[in-house]
Amino acid sequence: MRAYKIVSLSVAILLITVLLAGIATVPAAAQYDTVQFRYNAQHTGDYGPVAGSNTSKGLLTWSFTTGNEVRSSPAVANGTVYVGSEDNNVYALNATTGAKVWNYTTRGTVLSSPAVSNGVIYVGSEDNNVYAINASTGAKVWNYTTNGSVDSSPAVANGIAYVGSDDNNVYAINATTGAKVWNYTTNGTVLSSPAVSNGVIYVGSDDNNVYAINASTGAKVWNYTTGSSVDSSPAVVNGTVYMGSDDNNVYAINAATGTPTWSFATGSSVDSSPAVVNGTVYVGSDDNNVYAINASTGAKVWGFTTGDEALSSPAVVNGTVYVGSFDSNVYAIGNAAAATSQGATPDEVMLAFVGLVFVGLVMTAYVVRGRS
Repeated sequence: MRAYKIVSLSVAILLITVLLAGIATVPAAAQYDTVQFRYNAQHTGDYGPVAGSNTSKGLLTWSFTTGNEVRSSPAVANGTVYVGSEDNNVYALNATTGAKVWNYTTRGTVLSSPAVSNGVIYVGSEDNNVYAINASTGAKVWNYTTNGSVDSSPAVANGIAYVGSDDNNVYAINATTGAKVWNYTTNGTVLSSPAVSNGVIYVGSDDNNVYAINASTGAKVWNYTTGSSVDSSPAVVNGTVYMGSDDNNVYAINAATGTPTWSFATGSSVDSSPAVVNGTVYVGSDDNNVYAINASTGAKVWGFTTGDEALSSPAVVNGTVYVGSFDSNVYAIGNAAAATSQGATPDEVMLAFVGLVFVGLVMTAYVVRGRS
């Protein structure tokens, strides 16, 4: 099942500055070699401690309107926000002002979330291509054509870009040249975004499986079969793979053997991608809840109920969990009993990068106020 709803109207990218539960601002001049979906190649969703301070409290700083909906999650690196849009473009925006730096036009909608590595943007498009784009100029470096839409978000590690396609394949592509290194064929579309850890790729497929694939050779290490599609993107922490399934469960699987450690049942599909921080798994469910689960035992630590499906993938900064819901809110959750929401009026919100919070909204932006 595709992890998004079809709605209409124009779109804005919002930047919300927040100071909630001790969160601070990421300096705009900070330098990163690689920034990608769920922050790193292991997809932990743990943004760690954030240096600096920010006196704003949930106020809209800027918005940028694209020509269609924004479901891509922004990547923020070296003072620039990179994001895709359903108007077929990839945008580079000044992180401080929201001014457009450049846009690159593909021939299909861009639901894929960009990865930024060594001055190059890697992103998929529904025109069946994976693109490498110069991060400074917006010039195309290369494109690799698959046989299906590429909604999966690339993971970049050790000079290779790994990405799934609707043609049922997982691809390893040379990040410099765009040449295919290998492909592994599953029996379903691959919307899940690969995680990379210790020389192995972990990725889900709509054939109900999560796969472990040798990152160098493309040979299958193991597969684990769930009860339905796996569109959730795995997180790999301390030798365990965590991911959701449309069979309503969150799974913990031994990364080396493919043996399940535990499963946690929610009330609906789990397309959200887990964050794993300090022994706790944070994940949303289509049953409207965000869950905190003990990473070792699978026991529920707490649940927080939003007003609609929680498809957004949580991000954790300074002990606060940030997550979006289709109820039009972005939530900052400190514990089971306390939460702060950034209210808005559009139909859905996707949380992407926090410290400075960059979100895509499916309507024109409104001023957003919060509580501390």
